[in-house]
Amino acid sequence: MNKALTRFRVVAYIAGVVLLAFCVEIFVKYVLKGPEISWFPQLHGFVYMVYLLVGFDISRRVKLTFMQTIGLLLAGTIPVMSFVADSRIRRRAENLR
Repeated sequence: MNKALTRFRVVAYIAGVVLLAFCVEIFVKYVLKGPEISWFPQLHGFVYMVYLLVGFDISRRVKLTFMQTIGLLLAGTIPVMSFVADSRIRRRAENLR
């Protein structure tokens, strides 16, 4: 369980940082008329796919309900929510021990 929790924490942190950076890139591109970073959407998509796999794995290990699992997986699409999800999953995993 510890390795799965560590995996999720690392991936959730990376997904959160990449999503925040992607939001900044979109703001710069459309509001400030700055340059486009053409590879950034693909990076975000790849990181989110990894987040989905690791998130589903940890949701089964900590015995989340179907709706909690959906919420956990969707947390990777909202800036900062992956950090909140990481905190909640960590607390839940500690309560299972």
